[in-house]
Amino acid sequence: MASEKDSKNTQGAANKDAKKPAASGAAKPPKTPKGKASPMGETADEASGVRVEPRLQTRFKGEVAKALGEKFGLKNPMQHPKLTKIVVNVNMGRHLESNKLPANVKTTVIDTVTRVTGQKPVVVLSRKSVSNFKLREGAESSAVVTLRRDRMWHFLDRVINLACPRIKDFRGLKATGFDRQGNYAFGLTEQGVFPEINMAEVTFTHGMNINVCFERSTPELSKFVLAELGMPFVKPEDKKNARPGATSSK
Repeated sequence: MASEKDSKNTQGAANKDAKKPAASGAAKPPKTPKGKASPMGETADEASGVRVEPRLQTRFKGEVAKALGEKFGLKNPMQHPKLTKIVVNVNMGRHLESNKLPANVKTTVIDTVTRVTGQKPVVVLSRKSVSNFKLREGAESSAVVTLRRDRMWHFLDRVINLACPRIKDFRGLKATGFDRQGNYAFGLTEQGVFPEINMAEVTFTHGMNINVCFERSTPELSKFVLAELGMPFVKPEDKKNARPGATSSK
């Protein structure tokens, strides 16, 4: 009986010691300063779950909105054009063989679009049969992804500052790709302009069509917004510095 009482007393003392708060001099894990990387490879904002606004969106709300009001007289912010989404489309219909898509083509396109946009695309089936293109209804013809909110802003930032400067003999994007609603469409002929793509690992080269969609906009407003965000449009030729006898292409 004495041994049982002694064991109970010992166990109770151990539980009391465990409930006591740690000493003030005990070592505590270091706190990660805001904006610096932690040992897990995350920033303090990411670890705490706080959203960091994309820099192009910050510029759009501040500098671009102010410039729009001054140039076009748009005093009400609800009159400003709004960037709603970016649609990326890759055509795969030309690789069809007996109404079937080769596995390597589909895998390469989906992997490329996923790496570039950060979102898995949707494979679109053809709605009509076109005999001239040897296309039948129900065939896998393209891969499409729609980007909104933060992914849209990050993708546009990378297109402007990373992809376009890597285009060979690049002299600017044409400013004729606007429709009546102010949406802008342009294309890339090679996926290798994105630094995420290793051309040594892909089986074939393909391009992509990119559509930047606006609301409450016109071609003039959309062009001004994209130019202020850094979109590298073709600069008009200076006629004064043109050589004698040279003709301007329009």
